Amino acid sequence: MASAFGSGPKGRRFKSVLPDQFVVYLVAGKLIPSHSYLMGNWRGTKVLLMKKQVHVYYTGRVQGVGFRFTSEDVASDLGVTGWAKNLRDGRVEIIAEAEEDVLTEFLTRINKHFAPYIQDAHITWQSATGEFKGFGITF
Repeated sequence: MASAFGSGPKGRRFKSVLPDQFVVYLVAGKLIPSHSYLMGNWRGTKVLLMKKQVHVYYTGRVQGVGFRFTSEDVASDLGVTGWAKNLRDGRVEIIAEAEEDVLTEFLTRINKHFAPYIQDAHITWQSATGEFKGFGITF
């Protein structure tokens, strides 16, 4: 679990806990969120969806071709959080968080769209931190 401290009304401190995994249930081939499963009369199998983080450095002719803006659009479409930014050495850096299968789709779409421009991609997978609220372009 990732956690952070904040202050509430009247300066009281509280601990915010962000889950790095989500519980869903597999019922008749469909994933049902745990809160819906517990409220209904379902019979299914408990499944944990783990959030992951992918850190990617793209090299090639990746600046000046709409790479960051397209990444932001794809991330928004898939519900991916994180950021993309241009680096001074001509690379584009992306940090993104979501479930592993969603991140795989995110990377596939980016690679498909920018295949003529990408020379190499250095990809590192790690556990999600839960620090991002959306996906943006960082400068």
